[in-house]
Amino acid sequence: MTGAHAGGTTGRRPEARQRSRAWRVGTPVVVLLSGALLAVSATNSEGSDLRPGRYTDLAGLVEGEAADYRKVEQRYQDLSDQVEELSATVGDKGVRDARREIAKLRDPAGMTPRTGPGLAITLSDAPAELLDQAVERNKHLDPEDRLNLNRFVVHQQDIQALVNALWSGGATAVTIAGQRVISTTGIRCKGPVVQLQGQPFPQPYVIEAVGDPSELYSSVAADPIVSGYRTDADNPLIQMGWDLEFEDRIEAPAYDGVVDLQYARPLG
Repeated sequence: MTGAHAGGTTGRRPEARQRSRAWRVGTPVVVLLSGALLAVSATNSEGSDLRPGRYTDLAGLVEGEAADYRKVEQRYQDLSDQVEELSATVGDKGVRDARREIAKLRDPAGMTPRTGPGLAITLSDAPAELLDQAVERNKHLDPEDRLNLNRFVVHQQDIQALVNALWSGGATAVTIAGQRVISTTGIRCKGPVVQLQGQPFPQPYVIEAVGDPSELYSSVAADPIVSGYRTDADNPLIQMGWDLEFEDRIEAPAYDGVVDLQYARPLG
């Protein structure tokens, strides 16, 4: 029993001994081969990255950013040079002449306040009850006999005609609802209100003009559109609002709105 135990149980089988020998020999060989590969790579790369593409991309990015910066820097320098050139000409004769011309045009352009005698005219819609009566009356009349209901409301053309008549009468300044009117002032209807430079104003509309009262009145009285409006004001069926006053002192403030011209551009 003892001999059998010693010879069979404690001894290793042949295949186990072969695997142990293979590990003892194979492991050092793998280590040596790995070291050799690392040495060859280090020798071939000479201390640089064997995959330099990532550095090439980064260098390109930096160069691109540097080029953009140089463009911006050049643009800044060009603008700085222009500013210096313009600043150097501020005191020359051309600039002085332009400034004198601007100063002369400020008053006729409406950029300075004006005060003096003139006219104050108020326009307003017809009384609401007369409009209601006209609507009811029109129901029983033939179309050609009906009153035009547009005649019961102040329209932009009524205001524009009056303003133009005042200019023709020599007005040096005109205001609507206290707002200075200049050559580019826009007047248009929008619903029940009139827009002046885009700002809505409800009726009554007070139009004031600085100038010779007699000349202003004569021009207003001669205008055909204003005369038609005054006819409707005297008509007991319509009674459009009209009030005209001769004033010893009219105050017209300076225009303080936008002076840039805005216009449509063709498509295409």
